[in-house]
Amino acid sequence: MIRFQIENTDGQRQTLELPADINLSLMEVLKASEYPIAATCGGIALCATCHVEIVDGEEKLGSPTDIELDMIDTLPNATSQSRLACQIRLNSDLDGAVIRLINS
Repeated sequence: MIRFQIENTDGQRQTLELPADINLSLMEVLKASEYPIAATCGGIALCATCHVEIVDGEEKLGSPTDIELDMIDTLPNATSQSRLACQIRLNSDLDGAVIRLINS
């Protein structure tokens, strides 16, 4: 099982627990769990409306791709912790991470 926390814009955290072999992106899980995330482009890194920040565990997720970085660069509120949820695949590297939802 993978356990990680989602922090909402009010700073409240909720733990999600998912099977390690689930073949979904973080964006798909957030939408299915009814978190307020637009994900307008459907997960192809063209809109940046699934912008999140990795509060803890960023070092385990690997570096963002050039396409992801290009989209993040268009965001006025991007930080060094910014990522696109559509580009993060659920796997054991996400275990223990803390992800902050951002109103983009």
